[in-house]
Amino acid sequence: MIFEEPDGATPLDPDEAVGLKLSHISTREELNRWEQENINQAYSWCERRRNKKNVVSEEFLTTLHKQMFGKVWQWAGDFRRSEKSIGIDWVQVPIELRQLINDMNYWIEHETFPSDEIAVRFHHRLVWIHLFPNGNGRHARLATDRLLMDVFGLEPFTWGSTNIDNQGNVRSQYIQALRQADNHDYSGLVEFVRT
Repeated sequence: MIFEEPDGATPLDPDEAVGLKLSHISTREELNRWEQENINQAYSWCERRRNKKNVVSEEFLTTLHKQMFGKVWQWAGDFRRSEKSIGIDWVQVPIELRQLINDMNYWIEHETFPSDEIAVRFHHRLVWIHLFPNGNGRHARLATDRLLMDVFGLEPFTWGSTNIDNQGNVRSQYIQALRQADNHDYSGLVEFVRT
């Protein structure tokens, strides 16, 4: 199973591709459709869960990924065990996630940055760490929206007001803003997420 990935997407290695639970899928469009159906169910799960304040936790983040992709991929919710074209060294994933959680708890408690900037920094770090074999951007966006709604009581981001999973100008702007944030300049991402 080899699919052409959109710009900025992370290709699966052969061991991860074997984890596809649905053997009838043969095209990128079919995979996208099944994943999106699973993601839609994850939105419902987010609304039903009891402890809505635990967004900034390893338990929530891994469970969210499993809810988003668990009907499609066997490895959903499991940290990656391979190197990717983006993201940190895979053996550092648990350590960096713990550091992010500690930073987030401090920033929230001490109101270190405005709420939108805390959310943007959270999103960027999740993408930068690249916790899972695939689905990291979609996972980070949903986790960030839950942070905004459940912790800050704010509206979710608009994320460029279109589907940024598809190739196009909006996706290019998003990737550019993430790369700018790699250099600790979050201004492009802060602007992008509310357009």
